[in-house]
Amino acid sequence: MKLDVLAFGAHPDDVELSVGGTLAKLADLGHRTGVADLTRGELGTRGTSRIRSREAQAAAEVLELKTRVNLGLRDAHLQDTSAARLKVIERLREFRPGLVFAHHWDDPHPDHVAASRIVTSACYLSGLEKITTAQPRFRPDRIVYFRQASFPVPSFLVDISGFFEQKMRAIGCFASQLHDPGSDEPRTYLSVPEFLPALRALNRHYGSLIRTSYAEAFHTREALAVGDPVAFFASSRKAASP
Repeated sequence: MKLDVLAFGAHPDDVELSVGGTLAKLADLGHRTGVADLTRGELGTRGTSRIRSREAQAAAEVLELKTRVNLGLRDAHLQDTSAARLKVIERLREFRPGLVFAHHWDDPHPDHVAASRIVTSACYLSGLEKITTAQPRFRPDRIVYFRQASFPVPSFLVDISGFFEQKMRAIGCFASQLHDPGSDEPRTYLSVPEFLPALRALNRHYGSLIRTSYAEAFHTREALAVGDPVAFFASSRKAASP
């Protein structure tokens, strides 16, 4: 299956939290989108890998993904190894996405940092003929990086105002990870009652930077080329107009 966009997350729910609105918007625009979770989140404080697998598939339906796969790497033991890279290369060559989303290289969570390194390396190596996987070689056009709170200033922001509630429904599919007053499981960063309001405030803040209601932030390592500055900034101005 050929995809236009493939987002890689270290754990189920990582992509929804940072890229969910953008994936929903891209699907609405007619692009074929997918998610590859590197681990099953089996060492997460709350829930189980079986529960999170069901939640991930429910979220995939909400975001109208064309596919969602799990690479089965070890949670909390992600390392940028040849074996891990090869698993990502196989998916890149299978789905052949022009655009790849990956974790930012500077992130507090060690699995997120490892995932960033694995995906970044694999995107380059996937284009080498002599790395064999019984698939034609392939290299994506661009890797774009995400993280929850993006500092310094993002490379660009995507207006998700019309898709923010869809994003929140997708996040809500991961009920095992979120606040539940009846649960006796240990508290986590995601399970406190303040987490979802804080996420809403973060996306509203990004939206305020481009004069929209909600936005998601992204980073690129390379400079972005603009062919026609007049047309580019005119379209940006129209998109930001009330």
